[in-house]
Amino acid sequence: MQIALTKKLADAMGANCASALEDENPLFCWTANWTRVWDNRTEDMILLVNNATRFTVAIYQVKRKDLKNVAEMMRTAIANTLLYMNLNPALVEEYMRLAGEVRFTRNRSRQAAAWVTKAGLDCAFHVGREYNGIAKMFSDTVGAPANYWPVNYSGGNKGYIPYEAMVSALSELTGMQAYKYRAFELLVTLDLEVYKAMRRIIVPANMEFARLHKVLQLVFDWRDYHLYDFTIFDGNKCIARIVPYEENLEYDKEAILMKGHTLSEFFPKYKHMIYTYDMGDNWEHQIQLIRVIDDHDEESPYLLEARGQTPPEDVGGVGGFINFREIMMNPSHPEFEETKEWAKYWTIEISDWKRQPRRIRV
Repeated sequence: MQIALTKKLADAMGANCASALEDENPLFCWTANWTRVWDNRTEDMILLVNNATRFTVAIYQVKRKDLKNVAEMMRTAIANTLLYMNLNPALVEEYMRLAGEVRFTRNRSRQAAAWVTKAGLDCAFHVGREYNGIAKMFSDTVGAPANYWPVNYSGGNKGYIPYEAMVSALSELTGMQAYKYRAFELLVTLDLEVYKAMRRIIVPANMEFARLHKVLQLVFDWRDYHLYDFTIFDGNKCIARIVPYEENLEYDKEAILMKGHTLSEFFPKYKHMIYTYDMGDNWEHQIQLIRVIDDHDEESPYLLEARGQTPPEDVGGVGGFINFREIMMNPSHPEFEETKEWAKYWTIEISDWKRQPRRIRV
């Protein structure tokens, strides 16, 4: 595996760079840079961009003392990012074997330098949106979302999605199927009394709860403004409450901090949980396990079916939504114009696009 270092990263590492192998398969070649995310922090982010596909890998909160192990850190991050995106573990293992040990070279390509700089901006934006810049954390999969954004689309070019290009290239290289993993089909229902908003989805069995939260936010059109938790049940008995933040444990010492916990720890042993979003409006989403798919061979998370429009944020819970909906259905209501302006683009019926089966990329 040939990794071309920018001057900034090479100087930080004090690396002795070898000469580049000109005939190396570009799928085994990466360009790496060191990017600063926060002005008030000493930790930085290492970016790698694949020369053949522009697939991005990012390692967040790296300190200078960590750079002595950077070769192994980079290899691990590449594998972890591919696995995070649910690619066949055997395919990932074979790619890493064929790529071989890391060989550092100096980057001489302006184009590659531009690619890795752009990837750094995209990933820094993602980190800034997801994290507060204060909490200590380490992640070598924060670059994954950047791979769903199109690249090379300027100057009349149609462009492509790096993730799709990488999947295609790895399948062709190894001759293996791209996906082979255990998955769950879930039915998620939000009871609004006047009707039920329902979403049927397929997700990886090993999906962490933090990522399931993002999926549910997207398919139910929430904006991630409020607190949330998951509660697992066996019949009517509460088995566990899973919370996102350590501060939540101050109010419930028996709760489980969700970091690192996955769906497969509870499903299929238990078949029902509740995802509660916004403790004020108290939106309770009933999650039911429909089936276990032992060898799923397609990309997920995936939306299979969607029915029922979802409420806007901060509408006041089910009671507030019923009143809001009645106003929106009556243009002659004295509060209609004011309510419509507050609701912005909200519509009575769910759009045709939101009903369509589609991949959920979070």
